[in-house]
Amino acid sequence: MCTFARMNIEHFLSTTISQVINELFELSSNPNDIILQKTKKEFEGDFTLVTFPYIKAAKATPEKTGELIGERLIKNNPSITKFNVVKGFLNFSLSNDFWLNEFKDISKTANYGIKPAKSSGKQMMLEYSSPNTNKPLHLGHVRNNLLGYSVATIMKTQGHDVIKVNLVNDRGIHICKSMIAWKLFGNGETPQSSGLKGDHLVGKYYVIFDKEYKKEIQTLIDGGATKEDAEKQAPIMLQTQEMLLKWEASDKETIDLWKTMNGWVYDGFAVSYKKLGVDFDKMYYESNTYLLGKEVVQEGLAKNVFYKKENGSVAIDLTEDKLDEKIVLRSDGTSVYITQDMGTAIERFKEFPAISQMIYTVGNEQDYHFKVLFKILEKLGYSWAKECYHLSYGMVELPEGKMKSREGTVVDADDLMDGMVATAKETTEELGKVEGFTQEELETLYQTIGMGALKYFILKVDPKKKMLFDPKESIDFNGHTGPFIQYTHARIKSILRKFEGKANEIVIANDIILHDKEKELIKLQYDFPKILEESANTYNPAVVANYIYELTKLFNQFYNECPVLKEENNTIKEFRISLIDKTSEIIKNGMLCLGIDVPERM
Repeated sequence: MCTFARMNIEHFLSTTISQVINELFELSSNPNDIILQKTKKEFEGDFTLVTFPYIKAAKATPEKTGELIGERLIKNNPSITKFNVVKGFLNFSLSNDFWLNEFKDISKTANYGIKPAKSSGKQMMLEYSSPNTNKPLHLGHVRNNLLGYSVATIMKTQGHDVIKVNLVNDRGIHICKSMIAWKLFGNGETPQSSGLKGDHLVGKYYVIFDKEYKKEIQTLIDGGATKEDAEKQAPIMLQTQEMLLKWEASDKETIDLWKTMNGWVYDGFAVSYKKLGVDFDKMYYESNTYLLGKEVVQEGLAKNVFYKKENGSVAIDLTEDKLDEKIVLRSDGTSVYITQDMGTAIERFKEFPAISQMIYTVGNEQDYHFKVLFKILEKLGYSWAKECYHLSYGMVELPEGKMKSREGTVVDADDLMDGMVATAKETTEELGKVEGFTQEELETLYQTIGMGALKYFILKVDPKKKMLFDPKESIDFNGHTGPFIQYTHARIKSILRKFEGKANEIVIANDIILHDKEKELIKLQYDFPKILEESANTYNPAVVANYIYELTKLFNQFYNECPVLKEENNTIKEFRISLIDKTSEIIKNGMLCLGIDVPERM
């Protein structure tokens, strides 16, 4: 049985073409030298060979070289039926029987394109989310979480063992800002007494801190202080700094308050993560990792990787690597952020010695930080540093006036998700797609459509690009959207339910003459393993997202031209049932790679 048809086709063609070229032109090429492309849609053919590398040996024009190779291919192999030459490009077509046999193999392969769990022998760690415990998750976190989770899932399709981790920023001056504001103005308010989610409650006090801080600054300025002095001397800031010192000294009252408020936030995050459909294998907390790295600095000094400056700080000079000098320890002996990151990375590789790669899902504003981090780790002698990867992504913006957050500055993740589900409900009801569902089933459907729309709209864009997220546009049932794909999957499932036999038990006849759209569907299906591989290699879920959209569009074209249940020839009907059954499986598995559920009916 052929498990990955694409690979076999390419190997078959490369071997065949290599033999032909060697015979014709007395060369000694091997199959690995043959570069094939899929034929462009505007030309007839399945695959294309560029002839320019062979014109010298052929002593002929690119067109004539293509004709010579094409004629010999047809003569030597019955699977290649015809060819055409466009300038220096040889386009050739594979036979009806070839494609039919390929589909037979594809149809027999369960979860086609997906490699068995942990079969690659490669273990990797993927970090995403990285929230602060002083505020709720926002739109930027949504893209971060969806991207990280999706890449982890796609890596698993390649047989990799993926450890999903979250590093929570639960300490520092920002956290103390929420704490001091609650202490001063909270009057004992809790999530239970307020009815607020814990992360929203703590975020509320972060906003209150900011307002009070600005008031105090203005009061001091009005009293004759400079803006710089006022910012330093504002009473609420001095109290916050004092609280941080108490935290670092393990003051019981401070630690108890910190644990209580962080607990509220974690409960709130858990609800948001569940709604978003993401999870983690391990949680890391900066309160446990912030001191890591100081020993690494001493190690780097001993290896002459780092050096001490006149003021007592420790630095590394990366100018030869087209980077700048970087401080890794302040003159007062305190760590900087990169110090912690160095220590955390090394500790993770000690904790999980089998991991061969560490992937960080962090916005593109940190591009430089990670270049420096990986370069330092490399200079310290850690061979795995070259395999570390920064999964960088652009900002997400919303059209003006859409879904303003309760804070008025950023788009709250919970508000966004609730808004998406509400929009899904409104749109579905307007289209009249609610008949035959119980109320419970409808609620599940709205959730599935709304979250599917959100996830697909974000993940169909290359992570490196900045994007504009339009909630209304994302729920269009006819556009390049998640709901369009979900609806198509449900449509296929509806057809399969009407077919009384078992699709996976169909024996495909040998004498079927493929319709053009049937052949196109088969060709696109066998691309799926390669698509998953490309998506994993480029850390880009958009490759899968856009492929599934193309497959969905093609199914709809096929369905308009090729009757399925109304087909009178039973042999053809059964073949088409088998074809759309496999299409639905690939759509489902492709969408699951994006963390998106597809309903059985809509």
